[in-house]
Amino acid sequence: MKSKRHLVSLAALSAVAVLSLSACAGGGSTGGSTNASGNYNISFIQGVAGDEFYISMQCGAEAEAKKLGVTLNTQGPAKFDPTLQKPIVDSVVASNPSAILVAPTDVTAMQAPLKAAASAGIKVVLVDTTVDDPSFATASIASDNTGGGKSAFDAIKQLNPNGGKVLIMATDPGISTTDARIAGFEESIKADSSFNYIGVQYSHNDPAEAARLMTAALAKDPDIVGVFATNTFAAEGTATGVRQAGKQDTVKIAGFDAGPAQVQDLRDGTISALVAQQPALIGADGVDAAVAALKGETVTKNTQTGFQVLTLENIDTTGKDYVYKSSC
Repeated sequence: MKSKRHLVSLAALSAVAVLSLSACAGGGSTGGSTNASGNYNISFIQGVAGDEFYISMQCGAEAEAKKLGVTLNTQGPAKFDPTLQKPIVDSVVASNPSAILVAPTDVTAMQAPLKAAASAGIKVVLVDTTVDDPSFATASIASDNTGGGKSAFDAIKQLNPNGGKVLIMATDPGISTTDARIAGFEESIKADSSFNYIGVQYSHNDPAEAARLMTAALAKDPDIVGVFATNTFAAEGTATGVRQAGKQDTVKIAGFDAGPAQVQDLRDGTISALVAQQPALIGADGVDAAVAALKGETVTKNTQTGFQVLTLENIDTTGKDYVYKSSC
């Protein structure tokens, strides 16, 4: 990005790397298809195809599957939409895999189809997102999203020590991860009277819509000082809207996720901080959980992986390994 004239030191934040907890896996009867040698067939259903977060998760899952000698097949919907993901889940269940790794696109809409998969004897491992009642799942593996939302507020606060108006640019309600990030951010900002929280805008996971909403928000409240963008597409669109309004020097954006476009916005000065997850680790842990469950081993039911706050100060050093991949 451009020079970071207004970037207050965030070195302390970059130390907020929540070390990932190791994920064992297991529990329950073996089910689904295997060949004679025990080569389990695992299906990974992404939240959306083509997103660097899920590509990075796929890379981690593929590497772990290769190491363990199991087969991994990956597919995902064109949009983060339960009406597009459910037919994929139904088709995968009909093929009777040994296990499914899945990032549910809605906490309610994906409950029944995934529970049906588990009832059919398929091990279901929830990765990244979850559902209303995940008790049927073998394991759930995700980032500390609430903590990440709190760290995003800390970043904005350090950049705006005098407070001011702040909003959130999100995707859609009903997505477990972004709902948790919003909750963490809101908990922190509501405890600080120097900030005026003006609410959440929902961009439907569409960068163009996020840009439009951001432009409109700045026209209504030109004195906005900070924005928390809750995922890759929200951050991309928010950055575009801020650039279009010529507000790069006054509006500080803390984004969640660290795809190549977001990192470039960080380098260019449009985004001030990125909360980067560990999607490759989530994918690897998901495969470990599925295989251990199929072998009848003990499972860690819920695992939280860590995150790292990326800034210009650490993007080329301790933060470089947290940048998401566009291909494996």
